[in-house]
Amino acid sequence: MNDASIQTDILVIGAGPVGLFTVFEAGMLNMRCAVVDALDMTGGQCSALYPEKPIYDIPGYPVIEAQALIERLEAQAAPFAPQYVLGQQVVALETDGTRWTARTGQGTAISARAIVIAAGCGAFGPNRPPLDGLESYEGTSVFYLVRKREDFRGKRVVIAGGGDSAVDWAISLSEVADKLMVVHRRPKFRAAPESARQLQDLADAGRIELVIPYQLDGLEGDGGRLTGVRVRTLDGDIRTLDADVLLPFYGLAMELGPIADWNLNLDRNHIEVDPATMQTSAPGIYAVGDIATYTGKLKLILSGFAETAMAAHAIYPLVHPDQELHFQYSTTQGVPGAS
Repeated sequence: MNDASIQTDILVIGAGPVGLFTVFEAGMLNMRCAVVDALDMTGGQCSALYPEKPIYDIPGYPVIEAQALIERLEAQAAPFAPQYVLGQQVVALETDGTRWTARTGQGTAISARAIVIAAGCGAFGPNRPPLDGLESYEGTSVFYLVRKREDFRGKRVVIAGGGDSAVDWAISLSEVADKLMVVHRRPKFRAAPESARQLQDLADAGRIELVIPYQLDGLEGDGGRLTGVRVRTLDGDIRTLDADVLLPFYGLAMELGPIADWNLNLDRNHIEVDPATMQTSAPGIYAVGDIATYTGKLKLILSGFAETAMAAHAIYPLVHPDQELHFQYSTTQGVPGAS
């Protein structure tokens, strides 16, 4: 799409789950969307980092894998024919007071009446533990994400971390790993209470070993192949865990990238918004999902879904200034192409 020009109603920056649902909410209000993402595929972190990760808090799905959720969101957005601009990053924004024009690093110009930033927390990469020789094991024995559970079948797996990713993957991989150990520096996990309960139940049943209170201290092995993970307590007690794989889940390092230069009100790499409309400090620019912040914000996918609806309703008068919005439920309005 080099040197291409796109005209649309709303430009959505970010093709993750919240960005994709923005297309649906806008479409239900007769507004067209173009979606740009720096990745060469839709799905954001769900597809790029953990396509097989189980997600438990999507209404109607007791559990759904991340990639399956993305596929359903794409299908839900499809009737509204979004234009996807993938593998490109917006590097500049300008406005004439009525419309915004976004330009990508590849020369694509996208003109829209409003912009919805659904970019998660920007560019991302793993927080690496400070271990000597770590790089020599990365990609062979040390991984920062799980693409396929089957890759770990029959392996001795050490998971380090105490958040949702560590706990959720411990629960999931306990079904395929030969042995699974979770290293955390304190007994309490920073995960959803139900997930923490499941983890403890698995530990009580002997299917998972909780290595607490320990933290990573070193790696043992040769030629990129891990044989053990050394852990240490704050008092200096050391253990070596026999292991084939280490999965350090210490979160992601986020960078806003060009978004940081768009003169929006920022709060620690998040964009401040009006929670009633999701509008930023710049008229016509809205932010939804993890990148948006306001008092009482919950970083949940389902919160992001609700925020897209509020943003779409706030944008409607900009796109259709002469039309009064008579809101209808989807059950009465229907979806284009649905029988």
